[in-house]
Amino acid sequence: MLEGLSIRWRLALISAGLTFVILCAFAIAVGEATTSRIRSDFRNQLAAASDDLKTRLRIDLDVTTGHFRIHPNLDAYAGAEHAVIRILNDNNGSILGTTKKAPNLGRTVSFVDRTEFIQGYRVVTRHTVLKADDPRINPVPVVIQYARKVSDLESTVNRVRFFLIAGVLGGTLLALLGGLWLAGRAMRPIAALTQTARRIAQTRDPDMRVPQSKTDDEVGELARTLDEMLHALTDSREETEAALVRQRQFVADASHELRTPLTSILANLELLADVLEGEQGEAARSALRSSQRMRRLVADLLLLARADTRREVAHEPTDLGKVVVEAAAELGPVADGHELDVSAEPAVVAGAPDELHRLALNLMENAIKHTPPGTHVRAAVERANGHVLLTVADDGPGIPDELRDRIFERFARGDGARGGSFGLGLSIVRAVAESHNGTVTLAPGRDGARFVVRLPTGSSPNP
Repeated sequence: MLEGLSIRWRLALISAGLTFVILCAFAIAVGEATTSRIRSDFRNQLAAASDDLKTRLRIDLDVTTGHFRIHPNLDAYAGAEHAVIRILNDNNGSILGTTKKAPNLGRTVSFVDRTEFIQGYRVVTRHTVLKADDPRINPVPVVIQYARKVSDLESTVNRVRFFLIAGVLGGTLLALLGGLWLAGRAMRPIAALTQTARRIAQTRDPDMRVPQSKTDDEVGELARTLDEMLHALTDSREETEAALVRQRQFVADASHELRTPLTSILANLELLADVLEGEQGEAARSALRSSQRMRRLVADLLLLARADTRREVAHEPTDLGKVVVEAAAELGPVADGHELDVSAEPAVVAGAPDELHRLALNLMENAIKHTPPGTHVRAAVERANGHVLLTVADDGPGIPDELRDRIFERFARGDGARGGSFGLGLSIVRAVAESHNGTVTLAPGRDGARFVVRLPTGSSPNP
């Protein structure tokens, strides 16, 4: 249950729980001791009061009325402790004196002092002889019944228990409130670290600094550790970016430098393929095809390197429909039994003709390469809502579900019989689309594959 609460509440509840246990143990010990003391005092007070009354009890004769009178006054003597007193003749049980509203406490065994519970009273019985200062009055054996209500004792005990319970609950509540306050103050530096980390995550700026605590405690150590980690991440990020920049620059420069010797090799191989015959001629033509594939690969690497380093070539008004028709004509001889259908209306965009040609060529070549012979491949260019849409669709087996999310990654490879690598073709399509402020998406659906490129009409190149 505590795992769903914040650390602040967990600390406060644990503190309050420990305080509650300690206060309960203290209250039980104090309550038992206090209750035992109250009961003992109650018994001792009854015994002492009855013994004191026994020594002070006297009788005399009221000469005006002729009646016997008991001293001290029983109502006055019992009033301070809310007691009741009865004085009985030990011979015949007659009542010689009593306090007001004293209940009938019965008779007791003669000559036996005892303590008993009668009608909700604790009754102490004492036997004595009632004497008088007047020698004419004969001593009378009497029984003194001194009693107090047990409910008064229980009321006092209950009040003690009530105050102990209230003290336990009040102390626990104060411990909870104090724990929340202390935990809030203790977690304040952690909250500041959390806010800083959240801002760093939102801005992705590791150069931001973590607020340092003035105290040399665990929180201060955490802040210093996080700050050192951010410094290390900043240095690592700068080193990684520098390495990537050098790598991209190398790829771009190497691709550019490879174009010249490749052009020379292709020219020589084309000449040899025309001159040589037989096996030598076939070898020259095979080398020519491999060199042509190498030239396309170098061109692809150069294009991707330019995209990675954000180096733009000059953009100019280009008819995308014408570009698609030219690309389809280039693929016609190598369609390999595919039905290639092009529907392209004039649609001018601001772009690089060579890159747009590579985009359209890669999309249609991808459809031909990854579908069986006889598949119908359709390419269409249209204008819609200020944009130019290039759609390349086929009725082949479609893209596997596990590959749809990473189809535009470089050298994306599927699993199983329908796997195989997609090379750099689709990653180049995405790079060209993004460099022209556009997008390329794979439309949902299981029947065939349908790629849609959206470019703004009359757009300008990225800055």
